[in-house]
Amino acid sequence: MKRSRAIAGSAVLAVASIATMTAATTATAAPRAAAYNGACGSGYSVVNSVPVTGKGTVYLTYSAKTGKNCAVTVRNSPGKPVYMYTYLTATDGSSDWVYDSGQYTSYAGPVYLPAKGICVDWGGSIESVSVSVSGSNCGRMAAGVVRHH
Repeated sequence: MKRSRAIAGSAVLAVASIATMTAATTATAAPRAAAYNGACGSGYSVVNSVPVTGKGTVYLTYSAKTGKNCAVTVRNSPGKPVYMYTYLTATDGSSDWVYDSGQYTSYAGPVYLPAKGICVDWGGSIESVSVSVSGSNCGRMAAGVVRHH
């Protein structure tokens, strides 16, 4: 009787272990959100970000030392080159658009714009999914208007 309880207990533990391993494998198989990769350089901190639905994230960073914003579009999962785009401009039209586009494996950008105290428009795309933010980060961290395309 003791022996059959021990075997039954071992079987329950084995099934529980397999279920735990399956759940862990399933959880790690989902794509992770793209983390900021530091592409803008030292002294730049993330001040805003917006997801490129299912594909990655566009990050807006700022350097208080230089007074510049920087934008970079980062893929969730680097891989074969795909079309990517990132851009940045002053909302009031006082600057030209700065952008980077092409076939990239992990990120597009960085692009820089002197923008101390002014609102910026920024965004990016990965393959056919794009996003844009208008009138954000006006010196007081205005959220801006997000548009998914």
